[in-house]
Amino acid sequence: MQHQGVTLWFTGLSGSGKTTIAKAVAHELRVRHCKLEMLDGDIVRTNLSKGLSFSKEDRDINVRRIGFVANLLSRNGVVAITAAISPYRAIRGEIREMTANFMEVYVNAPLEICESRDVKGLYAKARSGELKHFTGIDDPYEEPLNPEVVCYTAQESIEESVIKVITELERLGYIPVRQLASLAA
Repeated sequence: MQHQGVTLWFTGLSGSGKTTIAKAVAHELRVRHCKLEMLDGDIVRTNLSKGLSFSKEDRDINVRRIGFVANLLSRNGVVAITAAISPYRAIRGEIREMTANFMEVYVNAPLEICESRDVKGLYAKARSGELKHFTGIDDPYEEPLNPEVVCYTAQESIEESVIKVITELERLGYIPVRQLASLAA
């Protein structure tokens, strides 16, 4: 089944649930036979942005690289799913401007919830001063002003968040409308 390409941009604090929701959305899209590619922030940093620091300048470079690759994919009929903190509003806006089909998903969770989910101990390292420039602690996170979808992961189940994202992809015409595979059983 043919569909349009789109850059599906998940943004939010570390531990907010970006990757979890993105993977669940990807699963639903695969069931629907959509061409897709996941661009997870950690994986991109290892393979495409190795050697970059967490300074604002290097974060901007990293996000631009993710956006460039996502745009290449989406303009060729692929659903490019990104899951990266991408803390700065201006750079996300820049990516939106250069991308024909762009959908921003703000994965919103309070800082204390994100800290409680932190399996890598990054927030603790940031609070102790061992880790510098950590988003939400000593570096800002600028919330999106007009995202197409907001997922409140402290209140919603993963499935509820996925339904929001899939419903909006359908509403905007990026994917055909049909019953969610996860709910069809």
